[in-house]
Amino acid sequence: LDFNLGCSGFVYGLAMADGLIRTGSANRILLITAETYSKYIDAKDRSLRTIFGDGAAATLIEAAEEPTIAGYCYGTDGSGADTLLVTKGGNRLVKDAHTPRHRQRWKSDLYMDGPSLINFTVEAVPALVDQVLAATNLQIEQVDLFLMHQATLKMMQHLLDRLNLSEARMPIVMDKVGNTVSSTIPIVIDHLRRADRLSIGTHSMLVGFGVGWSWAGCMWRESWSP
Repeated sequence: LDFNLGCSGFVYGLAMADGLIRTGSANRILLITAETYSKYIDAKDRSLRTIFGDGAAATLIEAAEEPTIAGYCYGTDGSGADTLLVTKGGNRLVKDAHTPRHRQRWKSDLYMDGPSLINFTVEAVPALVDQVLAATNLQIEQVDLFLMHQATLKMMQHLLDRLNLSEARMPIVMDKVGNTVSSTIPIVIDHLRRADRLSIGTHSMLVGFGVGWSWAGCMWRESWSP
């Protein structure tokens, strides 16, 4: 099946896969995230070309006697739907293109209101972190890593300050790939595995947020070893 939830999509995808496995509808699911936002960005648009990258990931989720994912929490606030969107495309005709709340400076089909997204994120994500901790009966000190959607460096720095975390606990991995939307979290996981920073038993909180506005989080315990 196909679904689209942008920057929150990976965690929502995990939840759907987990639900299908828990109900016995499936034993093994491949979650594919693939983003090619560069096709929406004007070549002269310095505000977006420096942020977004194209990327894809394939995540295998299998049934296990002891589940390693728990504490899913979600949220959506449609009042911010026009702060990050493709203004025209798909079945939407050019004459029906959505008009963003602010004038576009470039000819990109992708529009992003960065300040509004930062304000939304620094309010929604800390509340989400608290909800996931409550759902799993954990204290923030018991979480080894916070694997966040890699939006922009500025936004990540705001979250580091707001959550009072170090970059060692909330890795920033985007210097070579940028914001790859729904693929950022699995790319972070792959990077940490390659750097031997994920050992069996590591407790990580996965947090996606962005388009919609939407947000989703859960706890994940590493159980795979190369």
